[in-house]
Amino acid sequence: MGKKKVIQKPKEETAAKTGGEQMTPAAKQAAPPARQKFNEGKIFIQSTYNNTIMTVTDKSGNVIAWMSAGSLGFSGPKKATPFAASKVAEAIVQKIEKTGPSTVEICVRGVGSGRDSAVRSFASRGLNITAIKDVTPIPHNGPKPPKTRRI
Repeated sequence: MGKKKVIQKPKEETAAKTGGEQMTPAAKQAAPPARQKFNEGKIFIQSTYNNTIMTVTDKSGNVIAWMSAGSLGFSGPKKATPFAASKVAEAIVQKIEKTGPSTVEICVRGVGSGRDSAVRSFASRGLNITAIKDVTPIPHNGPKPPKTRRI
């Protein structure tokens, strides 16, 4: 295919366009956007037989932070333990210390063993808990029963 030519502009032209001085690489990077402070929010705890997942949202449902027992390094059956759930709750509180929320509603879903310990660790970390809801889905009629056995 051949060599490609790279045309470089003289330094005077690029300096004139940027305002006279060359920008440093650090100045080119945009500053991270300032995060909003939230006073109220919701914490969703999904506790299953295999894992514990926690999500923090603002009042309108936009996710602020989330964490799971697997993302903290727990593996296998250790992910579903109450100890792992309390560690996840501590990590979530550390993650949201600066941005908030400080007043939360907790929605717990699932039948895992980490439900109670997660709520207790949120309370011990200084969050104001206004409500605790159990939003575990309950089947109204369940699946179709198996056929009757013929002998």
